[in-house]
Amino acid sequence: MTVTFENLPASVHQIYQKLENMERLLLEKSNNNQPLPDCWFDLNELVEYDPEKRSKATFYGYVHERAIPFHKRGKKITFLKSEIDFWLKSGRRKTFLETAVEADQFLENKKRR
Repeated sequence: MTVTFENLPASVHQIYQKLENMERLLLEKSNNNQPLPDCWFDLNELVEYDPEKRSKATFYGYVHERAIPFHKRGKKITFLKSEIDFWLKSGRRKTFLETAVEADQFLENKKRR
């Protein structure tokens, strides 16, 4: 549809209606995507959840080294899903390019001092 001076008010009204519909749809979608409540894993559930499928002994070693976030209630070790997700994400290794950029920035800061 070509917008002319004569049909400008109708075109603006149509755009306004479409924006209102988009806003309504976005609000409905955001209300439907409520975050799931955090859940607790025992060791068996953690082994199943782990994308690398490490063994129980490996996780016991991580707990002993305090390399993984855990909670201990009596003799039982439990893990909070959100903390495990963060731990898994933080284990990502940097690429060669990222390491090179960090090294360059470090050297630049050293030169300035």
